[in-house]
Amino acid sequence: MRMKCWLLVFLVLILMAAGGLLLASRFDISALPEPGAGETYLATKGKRWLIVRAAEGTKGPGEPANPARGRMIFMGECSVCHGNDGHTPSNAGRWMYPRTPDLASKEVQQWSDPELHWIIKHGVRLSGMPGFGNVYNDEQVWQLVHYVRGLATAPQNPEKQ
Repeated sequence: MRMKCWLLVFLVLILMAAGGLLLASRFDISALPEPGAGETYLATKGKRWLIVRAAEGTKGPGEPANPARGRMIFMGECSVCHGNDGHTPSNAGRWMYPRTPDLASKEVQQWSDPELHWIIKHGVRLSGMPGFGNVYNDEQVWQLVHYVRGLATAPQNPEKQ
């Protein structure tokens, strides 16, 4: 009886592995098509949970916000993917996977300031978002956080004004 039970467990495991291989063989790893709803949902929920947890305890800025400094850093680093206005991704950002988000969008603006700081400082693995913690100090990263916050109310394409 015990042998039959182990045999059944072994058979179920083999069938699950075969099913997993079949699904994996049909999975499209191309970054060109938009991801499906299920993939987007799972990736977004997982990313949110991990970043919220990782950002716990992040201390606020030590000096007042300086939008000019934040914009200068943004134009030198972030606009390469997010576009000069933070709303319209560049060609590189538009075709990343996942796509580079509009920084004024609800999706981005719902992050807390410590969470945005963590994302900018550490980056998000497998997303195209690099970490700038080895390039900029905490105060400079906070300037970027404040600049990104201002994008929600700023007009689009500020370089055309």
